[in-house]
Amino acid sequence: MDVYFGFVVLEGILAVAIISTNLLVCATVYLHKELRNVTNYLIVCLAVADLGVGTLAVPFSVVLSMEYVLCFYTCLFLACFPLVTTQFSILLLLVIAINAHLRIKLPNSYAIHVKTRWMMVTVVICWMLSLLIGLSPMMVWNRLQNYMETSNKTLVVSFPSERAAFVIVGHDIPYGDFLPQVLPGRQNFSDSEIHTGHLGRCSFTSIFSSEYLVYFISLTCTLLPLGTMLGIYVDLFRVVRNHFQSQALWPVKRKELQMARTLFLLTGIFCLCWMPLHVTYCVQLLCPSCQRYESLDRLAVLLSHLNSLANPLVYALRKRDFGLALRSVVLRHVLHWPKLKAGCCPSPKVHPQPEAREHQLPHMAKDGGEH
Repeated sequence: MDVYFGFVVLEGILAVAIISTNLLVCATVYLHKELRNVTNYLIVCLAVADLGVGTLAVPFSVVLSMEYVLCFYTCLFLACFPLVTTQFSILLLLVIAINAHLRIKLPNSYAIHVKTRWMMVTVVICWMLSLLIGLSPMMVWNRLQNYMETSNKTLVVSFPSERAAFVIVGHDIPYGDFLPQVLPGRQNFSDSEIHTGHLGRCSFTSIFSSEYLVYFISLTCTLLPLGTMLGIYVDLFRVVRNHFQSQALWPVKRKELQMARTLFLLTGIFCLCWMPLHVTYCVQLLCPSCQRYESLDRLAVLLSHLNSLANPLVYALRKRDFGLALRSVVLRHVLHWPKLKAGCCPSPKVHPQPEAREHQLPHMAKDGGEH
């Protein structure tokens, strides 16, 4: 019980930190107009996905880790939602990598080929694909029959009291399979209640098979996009080395290269945070008789959620303009310390675009000649 309590406390603290930091990221881009570009818009979309992790995925994962007695369809929804947010983050990281690659390889025609509205359409497509992939077990690839058989063997005999805090039963009410009824304090169930209410211990492994988690989620939907990102960044750095190794980088190119390194770091942190959880899935598939350690499983879940907190920290530490703007939002709008804004915080303003500067040059020359 102490392990459960510690896990819940850590998840609660992590959820609050994830929500607050990613809200700051969204507010920073909204309040500072100089940060409004395609790359930062994609970063805001990634922050919104992380907000979904902090507000819903973390509480759902707590319920799944506690293995409460739940209706199958309720448990299925709780298990599918973290898959949606995770897949959306992966696809967004892939889009961000492609965008960085285009900025480096097409410096002169990037603004022509990449429009903000097209990028927003791409984000919507990523969201739809994430819903399709994450909610696919609602239609196929679930373990309803196994969920029922396991329930018949375990729930009627005995069940730990600390995990029977509440029970969700879905019969005797309209649309009971999807809008379940909460019946607190029940620990003994008849066969008819189990099969009619679809009751069982709710966890990732009871809902999804190990084959689905490893072959579809880990290999196809996670490692394949991450491998594509790795190839994109390798080619990007190769292009930079071949074209600019013999001469000093232009300030604009140096800035783009710094951004590419930051985005590559985001991808690396994502791999470090999520790989332990996928390794546990592989161990369960390849060695089903091996002993499982619940503390290690919960640690892997915590580490995967930590990725949603690491993203805004990387922006603040690696991007100087973003870090100063983030500090400005904290001091002015959160702590209300206006006296410190002059010394350490940039003022929100709109920087002229390169095209605008080119149009201004003739006017400036003309003005200079008149004087």
